[in-house]
Amino acid sequence: MHEKLRAHIEKIVHLTDEEYVFVSSHFTERHYKKREFLIQKDENVKYAYFVLSGLLMLGYNDEAGKHHIASFAMEDWWETDFLAYHTQTKATLSLQCLEPTHVLCLSLENYQRLCAGLQKMEHFFLAKANSGHIASQQRILSFLTSNATERYDQLLRRYPALLQRVPKTLIASYLGVSRETLSRLSS
Repeated sequence: MHEKLRAHIEKIVHLTDEEYVFVSSHFTERHYKKREFLIQKDENVKYAYFVLSGLLMLGYNDEAGKHHIASFAMEDWWETDFLAYHTQTKATLSLQCLEPTHVLCLSLENYQRLCAGLQKMEHFFLAKANSGHIASQQRILSFLTSNATERYDQLLRRYPALLQRVPKTLIASYLGVSRETLSRLSS
């Protein structure tokens, strides 16, 4: 299972065996059940999570009680409430398992130690942050410039596996459409 982490990191930087032992020593492993929360609103955010297996949903409940989905995270993806994690403030988002999920957990302290102790990891995390920033900008632009059909087609092109694993109600919420509209789009 830790070999998945090594393969993931080595898509960006090469690690010697000794370096990988150092890297892996900073992570803890956890298993979660379907519907279990890794993060809930107003809690301290202890970890960033690397998904080994399973599926996570990052969401926000507004004051009217409506649930908004910020993102999904499946195998080989990272997820957390990044604002709360990096600023050590209370969570504004919740992170929940949509399937039984196996993750590697990285505390902020260990993240900082990794970056200070191995410049390659600082480079790795910068590359991951840049990719995440680009994906966030694309999602924002999609909401500003695309209609529901175009957003659905973009999701289908970029993440076809999600459509097989995520309930249609949640896909509709992620796209900002009703369940009925999604049914029309996907038929």
